[in-house]
Amino acid sequence: MSLSLALVALLAAGCAGNQSGQPEAGDTRFVAGDGKMQVFAAGERKPAPAVEGPTLDGGTVSLAAHKGKVVVLNFWASWCGPCRAEAPVLKEVSVKTKGTGVEFVGVDFKDRQADALAFERTEQPGYPSIFDQPGKVALAFQGTVPPAAIPSTLIIDKQGRIAARALGAVKYTDLMDTVTKVRDE
Repeated sequence: MSLSLALVALLAAGCAGNQSGQPEAGDTRFVAGDGKMQVFAAGERKPAPAVEGPTLDGGTVSLAAHKGKVVVLNFWASWCGPCRAEAPVLKEVSVKTKGTGVEFVGVDFKDRQADALAFERTEQPGYPSIFDQPGKVALAFQGTVPPAAIPSTLIIDKQGRIAARALGAVKYTDLMDTVTKVRDE
């Protein structure tokens, strides 16, 4: 794909912005995806890095706190159109899988805290989000997820390994089917 086509796809996806710390039009570091789940075979899975950070509501969350459970880790930002579009899907799958060994954690990436809090008030996801304004959590997953692929979703298995990923807004059936498959392994 040529650079100009990639830029057009990015702008059409709605992930270009102009606020401090957010991508500018023409910023080719941001990656658009199709939202399809890529599942990794159990023998090919890499351990997820240790992730911990402050939440938007003033708490702290870590992957280690969910050891032995499947964790859906979603990278999002309030300025990202596809993130807004996928928010109801994430919320619904979270509600349907809660109490079955599946936990959801959001990672608010390169955002203003006030904008992120407004997004959460509107969407009411029902699970915590790490406030990752500098992008440190995203960088920890470099090699698995391009640090600027927003939105992105990872499914981490019970052993703490990256079992699946989606770059771009996820679809309900893809997310539910993959979460269920990884949970039932």
